Amino acid sequence: MSAVTPSKQITVPEFRSAKARGTKLAVVTAYDYVSSRLCDEAGVDCILVGDSVGMVVQGHPTSLPVTLDEMIYHTKCVMRGARRALVVVDLPFMTYQVSPRQAVRSAGRLMKEAGAHAVKLEGGVRMRPAIRACIEAGIPVMGHVGMTPQSVHQMGGFKVQRDADQLLADTAAVEEAGGFAVVVESVPADLGAKLTAAVTIPTIGIGAGPNCDGQVLVFHDMLGLYPDFKPKFAKRYADLGTAVKTAVESYCREVRDGSFPATEHTFR
Repeated sequence: MSAVTPSKQITVPEFRSAKARGTKLAVVTAYDYVSSRLCDEAGVDCILVGDSVGMVVQGHPTSLPVTLDEMIYHTKCVMRGARRALVVVDLPFMTYQVSPRQAVRSAGRLMKEAGAHAVKLEGGVRMRPAIRACIEAGIPVMGHVGMTPQSVHQMGGFKVQRDADQLLADTAAVEEAGGFAVVVESVPADLGAKLTAAVTIPTIGIGAGPNCDGQVLVFHDMLGLYPDFKPKFAKRYADLGTAVKTAVESYCREVRDGSFPATEHTFR
């Protein structure tokens, strides 16, 4: 079930209170108008405009090259397609780590210029001042702990995180700083359950087991549109990549043999 009725705009307080209501939250990461509109009409509770756009749209091996201006552009596209889903946007690498003041400025641009409902940033304990500063400026913040992709080189790759003490401290720090939810990425299922039980804000799992308060998947992963990286946690609900390739092959064949355009595709 969705957190609210399909016709009603989901707000940050409603999203946060889903945990107390026992309502699981469905989140999808999307980057443009079409994917946003499809996800919104399908009933997702939240659309995350992820800096993973750098990988699945731009073709980079990591999300690190993505700029704030690019995130603003993609957020504008997503906002045009979202009617009821909460739209949360990633702060990209090195747009918030320098200082809390930098975090507020970057987050403020996403809210003011792109129309985002909230922002997401990576890190727990070390990002507590930045989260708090954004909250004090009136900007809702979703945290992100566990495997944090912007630290991929420091972590030695996209690896499962198992340091329970650090993860518990990070998750608690997000809540203490005022975050309304926290993404938990790539941790063992039993640890995901412990983190979920340790806080009153919703945990949104991605490779963190079934006991989180919600789940998030990347649009391209769940539809089989991104062949370069196939994480274990990403269930494919369709194989649109193969379908698209087959359709384009048919188009090429018909253009070359002259069967397209046919009479019904021609003006008279």
